[in-house]
Amino acid sequence: MAKDKKRNDQISKEKKKKGLGRGLRSVWAVIVVLFATAAVTTRTRSKIALFANNQTSCHCSSSSQDSVKYTGMVEDCCCDYETVDSVNGEVLHPLLQQLVTTPFFRYFKAKLWCDCPFWPDDDDLMCQEGKPEATVDRTLDKRAFRGWIETDNPWTNDDETDNGEMTYVNLLLNPERYTGYTGPSARRIWDAVYTENCPKYSSGEICQEKKVLYKLISGLHSSISIHIAADYLLDESTNLWGKNPELMYDRVLRYQDRVRNLYFTFLFVLRAVTKATDYLEQAEYDTGNHEDDLKTVSLMKQLLYNPKLQAACPLPFDEAKLWQGQSGPELKQQIQKQFRNISALMDCVGCEKCRLWGKLQVLGLGTALKILFSVEGQNHTAQSLQLQRNEVIALVNLLNRLSESVKIVHEMGPSIEKIMEKKISDPSALEFSKWRRMWKSVLALW
Repeated sequence: MAKDKKRNDQISKEKKKKGLGRGLRSVWAVIVVLFATAAVTTRTRSKIALFANNQTSCHCSSSSQDSVKYTGMVEDCCCDYETVDSVNGEVLHPLLQQLVTTPFFRYFKAKLWCDCPFWPDDDDLMCQEGKPEATVDRTLDKRAFRGWIETDNPWTNDDETDNGEMTYVNLLLNPERYTGYTGPSARRIWDAVYTENCPKYSSGEICQEKKVLYKLISGLHSSISIHIAADYLLDESTNLWGKNPELMYDRVLRYQDRVRNLYFTFLFVLRAVTKATDYLEQAEYDTGNHEDDLKTVSLMKQLLYNPKLQAACPLPFDEAKLWQGQSGPELKQQIQKQFRNISALMDCVGCEKCRLWGKLQVLGLGTALKILFSVEGQNHTAQSLQLQRNEVIALVNLLNRLSESVKIVHEMGPSIEKIMEKKISDPSALEFSKWRRMWKSVLALW
């Protein structure tokens, strides 16, 4: 009898313990739902990581035409939105898509190891964060290149003449897409980028040159965000990839100044390419594959001398109006130093693939700045301009990324905006979507 009583007591205790566990899990689930309900009213979806919604951290001036959507002249440029969309869709995007697949333009040299100069004592800084998608595929990374001179870029931080720590990466095997890179370290990168860009200036005080630099960084940020949303991991369990229109709207499309800055950056980089026409035409695109190299040369000439582009937008951006007055040289050195700091911040990115594309696009932008602002006289460009092979690769790949972003915004933007604005105007649909995401999070805890 005593043994039976003891056994029954033990069974009763175990049932109570199991019931308590289930109860605690239920309470925890309710707490999670309540907490998420409160949090969702104060923040939007945060899965974008490095490309978080923090462009407002630098309060620079925006276009006075914000009430009119993407018509007329692109601010501070010499082309209108309609012409840009037309020429990009008919000429630039098809050519660039072919160019970046050629052997010359598909391999990029980069220092992938993160060596952050800004937060050396930060124990939380990791060189590899995010999901497996964040890792760089190093297949054929030892491909040897030949022929081009080694010259450093004064606008960027990395020593482009140092091959010691460089890795050759096939960009086609490492597309710019969602990587799962998130958290404080990711947000801190863009916060620091914008802080270095315009740390002290209000919208009324900022000069034209600083405004240009801010718009370039904002436009690059918008382009990166668009590519993440356009190639997003929708379902990790089934490895389903696709477009995330909600994210694209939340990060870029709902902010007209970000779209405008994207177009501005595209035209700025396009101007750099057209200004360097003589140099780029004479460059040696030698990879050892004669047939492919001839194709590269042909595509470059089609890009540089396209009659539609020359007729529609002969001068995408007029750089001659900058650096005027006695303070011009000093101001250029100051902005150059700020951009070098932005370039150095790419070594602090904790996601390897994000670091790769960050370095490539910042180098591409630095190359555009070098072409437009480090060469005196338009008639002497071919003689005085010196570009390294990696700079040309970065410049053309950046122009392709921006071209693709502009095309996505033009083709998908209006329909995405209509859908999202309808959702916002229908609270029941919006709440259902929020509760569904929260319920999935709760189920994941069990």
